Parts: sequence; C-alpha cells; structure tokens
Amino acid sequence: MICDCHLHTAFSGDSNTPARVQIERAISMRMKEITITDHHDRDSSFCEDNFELDLPSYLSALNTLKEEYRDKIRINIGIELGLQLHICRYLEKFHKDFGSEFDFIIGSSHFIRSHDPFYPSFWEACGSRQGLEEFFTLSFKRARAFHPFFDSWGHLDYAARYAPDSASVYSYFAFKEQIDSILRVLAENGKALECNTGGFRSRLSHQNPDTEILKQYRRMGGEHITIGSDAHAPEHLGYGFTRAKELLKQCGFHYYTIYHNRKAEMIPL
Repeated sequence: MICDCHLHTAFSGDSNTPARVQIERAISMRMKEITITDHHDRDSSFCEDNFELDLPSYLSALNTLKEEYRDKIRINIGIELGLQLHICRYLEKFHKDFGSEFDFIIGSSHFIRSHDPFYPSFWEACGSRQGLEEFFTLSFKRARAFHPFFDSWGHLDYAARYAPDSASVYSYFAFKEQIDSILRVLAENGKALECNTGGFRSRLSHQNPDTEILKQYRRMGGEHITIGSDAHAPEHLGYGFTRAKELLKQCGFHYYTIYHNRKAEMIPL
C-alpha cells in the first residue's frame, strides 16, 4: 500500500479527526507509514478556520504518538506550510527554529490577496481566468522565494478545484507559461512535486496537478513525486492511490518519494 504523505487531523483548523483515528485507519489499510501534515498558515485570520499551529504543542503530541505506535506503523512528522511573500521574515525564522524538527514540509500556495479561492466570493470578484492567472503567477514567485524552506510543492493547481468555470477555462496549456516557471524552480532545485489525490474528489475529478503537468515536470528532469490524499477525514485516507499509481507510471515515474528527517527516500511504485 502506498504510504500517505499528506493528511490532516484535528490540529488543522478545518479537520475534526483526532490524529489517533487517522493512524488507526492507516494501520487497518496496512500502510507501513504515514506523514501527518497539518496546516500552518501564518496571517490567515481572514479565514473562517484557524490555520495557525501551536508548534511546540503539535510537535510534542506527534512525537508522543510516534513513540506509542512505533511497533505498528511509522509516523512521520510533517507540516503543510502556507507560503505568502509578505511573511518572508517569519518563514525564514520558522525554518531556522523548527525546520529540523520535521520529517517533511509541504510548501503550499493557498491565498491570494488575503482571500481563499475555496470560497465563491473570491471568484465572484475576479472571474475564473483572471483568478487562476493571478494564482499561478503568485505561486511561481512563492516557489522561487521559498524553495529552501520546503520539500514538496503541494497541489500545484489547488485553485482550479474551486474555480466555477474550471472545466472550460482551465488546462495546463492555457496557463503553460506560469506553470512551467513553477516546475522549473522545483526541478532545478531538486524539489518534489506532489500528486494530490484529493483532486479526484473535486468537481474536476482529476488529481492535482493534472496529468499534463506531471508529464512536464518529468520532462524537465523532476524526479521526486510525493503522494497524498489530503484527507481531513479517515474515509479519505489513501483515496485514489491505485489510480494514482498507474497514472504516475504512465507519466514516466517509477518511484515515489517519502521524506525522513527532510531527506528523500525513493520507493518503487
């Protein structure tokens, strides 16, 4: 069973699932290890949920669970780190103070001008095409500025899950220039690209990022793919992994990557 490297627990503001429940679910699915990656988005007070972690408490709790379950499953300590240009100094300090405490850091681009594309109000103000152009342009700037601080780039086309006209407006080729610039930063700096199967549950019914983006990352020399369900509830853990495995093989990948102590380990698909 592919190991899930992107999942959330009640430490994330948008999940009510205790970490122990996610762990027990993974054991029942015969996963050998999982990486818990709860949200930490500095300066996200405009959101309905609290996306900032109490980092010492989070690390203490996960280390306790890691020890408790060590004979049943390997628990890797991760985080989904929200990237915004105006919090550059905070991110530098975060990485200096806490970077070595984690096995794995996902770098994610979520917000645009203090708005979350998850909410319809964002799209009502700008429309799908303009909103996606701004999202990908900002994502490139964030990847370029912060690549030393993360291991894998999360759900690269996240905003496309929620754009109301995605089916007709969005494709890799429609935003090729912006997307290629992101992929180039990742490939040239040895950063992983995430295959996020949470996209299978969205209105687009495809993984994030879409297949053409995965292929392009491989053509650019990208080697590291991390696989995560983005599960906020136990029934979504490992969702779509069989489908993702075959898709990644078709895109030219023979391995997926898990991070331990911020170091990549490649595992055959």
